Amino acid sequence: MTTQGNTRAPYEARMRRAEKLAASLPFAAEILKFYRHVAALQGDVYAELASSGSLAATGFKSPSGGTDLVARGEPDLTQILPHYRGFLALVEENGPGNLVAASKVVGGLPAESWMAALSAYWKTAGVSDQAIGAFAQFFARAVMQPCAEIAGERVVAPPQVVTRNTCPRCEGRPLLGVLRVEGDGGKRFLLCSFCLQEWEFRRILCPTCGETAEQKLPVYVAEQMPHVRVEACDTCKLYLRTIDLTEDGHAVPIVDDLAALPLTLWAQEHGYSRLQPNLLGT
Repeated sequence: MTTQGNTRAPYEARMRRAEKLAASLPFAAEILKFYRHVAALQGDVYAELASSGSLAATGFKSPSGGTDLVARGEPDLTQILPHYRGFLALVEENGPGNLVAASKVVGGLPAESWMAALSAYWKTAGVSDQAIGAFAQFFARAVMQPCAEIAGERVVAPPQVVTRNTCPRCEGRPLLGVLRVEGDGGKRFLLCSFCLQEWEFRRILCPTCGETAEQKLPVYVAEQMPHVRVEACDTCKLYLRTIDLTEDGHAVPIVDDLAALPLTLWAQEHGYSRLQPNLLGT
């Protein structure tokens, strides 16, 4: 159970990986240093909610009150709201210029506005047909992500009868693909853009439109990060970034994804769009 032992462990691992990549990838150093600050504060939120046993961290709720059905019953936002100010202060002190300006605007809004933003994010994140830009959802996503992650961890995913292109725990769209070692090769998983949990997925299959023709599913790997790749689809023109742990077992998917700026540029130049943005829009 994640709530035993060091409840900050997942975020501490992300912070260590961000430090290591920042030292070896100069083009991503600024972003990764900022993310390290974000992850540290997220770790505090995660630890508090994971150890509290509160309603905010008991899992995704069905209308009937169960935790074994895929549905997003809203957590107690009054337990999360106090952390919102902390993220605003963090951004003002350490963030890039555009986020600093936004944090000052958001900081001047009433608490009711913050509550509305948190509620809207919880209900719609990762499920909208049109991806919401990373900038527009950054503050709500940063503070709500630990809560969503705990909720996902505490829900037993229903058995998969067919290959799903949305998360079996919360219906979120995938943020990443992850290849994990199995036998002499790798097994493909998708990582949810909302609750950050993984589920198994077929190797040669577009997770958006279902294309299976290998010639229509080009793959691009950047020289700087050979374990990270773009898996694109020429049918729907969307792409999924995949972290190949068979190539680098030390990778931490959501952190290595943030650093993969050359892959973003390649995808944009070739007319591909990302299904869901990561936290920092990289």
